[in-house]
Amino acid sequence: MTTDPAQRRILVVDDDPTVAEVVAGYLHRAGFVVDRAADGPTAVARAAAVRPDLVVLDLMLPGLDGLEVCRRIRERGPVPVVMLTARGDQDDRILGLEVGADDYVTKPFSPRELVLRVESVLRRAGTPPPDGPWLRSGPLALDPAARRATRSGEELALTIREFDLLAFFLRHPGRVLGREELMRRVWGWEFGDLSTVTVHVRRLREKVEDDPARPLLISTVWGVGYRFDPPGGSPAGDAASALTEPAAQEAVSPDA
Repeated sequence: MTTDPAQRRILVVDDDPTVAEVVAGYLHRAGFVVDRAADGPTAVARAAAVRPDLVVLDLMLPGLDGLEVCRRIRERGPVPVVMLTARGDQDDRILGLEVGADDYVTKPFSPRELVLRVESVLRRAGTPPPDGPWLRSGPLALDPAARRATRSGEELALTIREFDLLAFFLRHPGRVLGREELMRRVWGWEFGDLSTVTVHVRRLREKVEDDPARPLLISTVWGVGYRFDPPGGSPAGDAASALTEPAAQEAVSPDA
């Protein structure tokens, strides 16, 4: 991934030539190098040939849809993705986040807002990891400097956001963390759809919990947020701890 801000490369993938041209124009004026692709197979090939620093990816594409394109690009390593979805349909947004998109923008959208979202995701992805020792809790171990995470000695395949979220949980054991706080301190956003946090927590549970449907490490605290409970430990008491809701309820309502 390019470190020189003046050479950051964005791959814009959209089969609507007008949308692609407008988005590419705004990103170019913001100082980015922009590549374009109009279908899924071309996008995968472009990303393999010249690895982008971020992908702006339409959900509906000919050849391969945006979800499959995202999966194939991510097979080669973590790349930030901002998904474009139509109509603001919640199912589409959730699907995009579940395959690892870092953010999404619904059509029609403001090109300036898209540029701000791109810059925010890149800023967070490019933030140097804090110095310090490994973070450990039960079977989990994270190396912040190398951005490596393991569970019982086995490497975890975490996206950029999932790694940052897990690191934040490990640094704040036993504390109830609201979705707004997580969005601000993990994502670096002052505003946004809180379902982004909900979906990333669900994906993280699938990778760190023995039974994601009955999480023991990352509990949902009804009406508040989440709490990381160290295995075998006795986290600091919290008045909200008695309000922990069943994980099944969150699966029904992603905005809970």
